[in-house]
Amino acid sequence: MEEKMNRLYSNVLNKLYEGADVENLIVATYLVGAEKDEDPILKAASIAIEQTTGSWVDVPGETDEIRERYAGKTIGVYEVPDFELKMDLDQTVPDGGMRFYIMRIGFPVDNVDDNLPLFFATVTGNITAMPYLKLLDVDFPKNFVKKFKGPKFGIKGVRDLLGVYDRPLLNNMIKPCTGYTPEVGAKLFFEAAVGGVDIIKDDELIGGDRVFNKLEDRVKMNMAAAAKADAIKGEKTLYTVNITDEVSRLKDNALRAIAAGANGIMVDVFGIGLSALRDLAEDPRINVPILAHCCFGGAQSVAKYQGVSSVVLTKLTRMCGADIILIEAPWGKFDNVENKYISRVIACSGKLYDMNTSVPFMGGGVIEGLIPIILDKTGNDCLLGVGAAIHGHPQGPRKGAVAFRQAIDAYMNGQDLEEAGREHEELGIALAKWGVYGKGNVKENYLI
Repeated sequence: MEEKMNRLYSNVLNKLYEGADVENLIVATYLVGAEKDEDPILKAASIAIEQTTGSWVDVPGETDEIRERYAGKTIGVYEVPDFELKMDLDQTVPDGGMRFYIMRIGFPVDNVDDNLPLFFATVTGNITAMPYLKLLDVDFPKNFVKKFKGPKFGIKGVRDLLGVYDRPLLNNMIKPCTGYTPEVGAKLFFEAAVGGVDIIKDDELIGGDRVFNKLEDRVKMNMAAAAKADAIKGEKTLYTVNITDEVSRLKDNALRAIAAGANGIMVDVFGIGLSALRDLAEDPRINVPILAHCCFGGAQSVAKYQGVSSVVLTKLTRMCGADIILIEAPWGKFDNVENKYISRVIACSGKLYDMNTSVPFMGGGVIEGLIPIILDKTGNDCLLGVGAAIHGHPQGPRKGAVAFRQAIDAYMNGQDLEEAGREHEELGIALAKWGVYGKGNVKENYLI
């Protein structure tokens, strides 16, 4: 007897999780909005088809055999709230109103395999032009992840390089962000390093060769400053030089920086692209930690009904080899949602098969008065990213770095931060200038 059922309802395209070959499916989870009378099962199947074997109308070459092997599979469609009764639906959603669904769609690994640009074409692709569609998460099967080498160093490796195991790490970004000469930068570098900073990075706004600041010049001068500071403080300093550039120049920039003595590199990851990061990280000649700055990532993630969740971007950045990943802390300059921040930290440091971890790097207007809330939420396996609060300390960047080490020590020793500020002049001055989270509105410190 001829099959009369709409093929978009068929078991070929709609699978129970238990009946799907999930070891060979990349399962994407979407938030999808639909008009009240739209059929969500058909909508999910249409998305799955559009992004794999078919189109908006049946085409002769898309056989059931092709669909079974290569079409996207609907794993689940869940409405929020979870209506069971039409009476409840009609009372809650007016005619012409919207209904929202969590849709989970599996894409065969064979469609993408070891091709990250094709992954984006498949899992986001044309459908991101639809209104009310956002990629919330991706479940990556081991068959896909095993092709990615991930971070070379991760949390343990970075700690091993620094010889620091019993506290969070401290980072400083050289300020001003750009426009300075290597000589000016080296002086600022030395002051922050000798005050107790573990890792110093270029700002995201200065990358590669600039007419006023050549890459190899700033590497040599900053590494000389690091050696001088290390001899005084008895600790090691890493410098992640920003090599961000056109992709055709990236590898050369990295190798030139390492040859000049750099013990770390940095990229603006969404400017260069995740595949470019992966190419750097998987090159055995690039044998230093890579710090990934997330600037431009927000353009993909901040819309509540569109784009790609920052958690997905963080997970992919780790898979592509970033040893350190910047995450904007929600209590400082940025207004991020706290639970999303925590999820991104987990994406850095949680178990991802056998892949190395990435160091979660907290940035965005970090001041001494935020140390307790950040570490309470994040734990100690993190990198505290401080820019202006070190260079803008009233006593200068050296004392600004000292103040942060005092704040970290107070937290690790269970001491009240303000009590520690009364004992240590540098910390006390910083707390008086910028305040303490929970004791006032620290957001007033920021101009944006």
